[in-house]
Amino acid sequence: MADQGTEGSQPVDLTKHPSGIVPTLQNIVSTVNLDCKLDLKAIALQARNAEYNPKRFAAVIMRIREPKTTALIFASGKMVCTGAKSEHLSKLAARKYARIVQKLGFPAKFKDFKIQNIVGSCDVKFPIRLEGLAYSHSAFSSVSDLKHCDHIYL
Repeated sequence: MADQGTEGSQPVDLTKHPSGIVPTLQNIVSTVNLDCKLDLKAIALQARNAEYNPKRFAAVIMRIREPKTTALIFASGKMVCTGAKSEHLSKLAARKYARIVQKLGFPAKFKDFKIQNIVGSCDVKFPIRLEGLAYSHSAFSSVSDLKHCDHIYL
């Protein structure tokens, strides 16, 4: 095996990652269509760890502990699942939410599952000058109010 770098406490295979830097997944956002209309008030009243305030937001907010995730469940039957640490766990969580909705008496299916966003982070072992990076690559980047922002979109 090649020389080992370290990323956190895990050894890094330098043949696969010559820089020794491997991003850690932080959040996966996925969507799924339950393919039926839902009564959000009924779901909020019957399900555990569910909240619904239609004046504030037009979806039931439901949480499960394993995998630790949050779902936004809309009356249209569309659902957004956030907080998973891998694509597999995101799909597993979405299936668990769909099963909860089924057990409440809705004919929920599991259609069109799709990963919408993946957020990862890593320590690059040097400071990143955001203003200079944004200036050098202005066609591909934007920096929002640097005084309040510690991230850049490339």
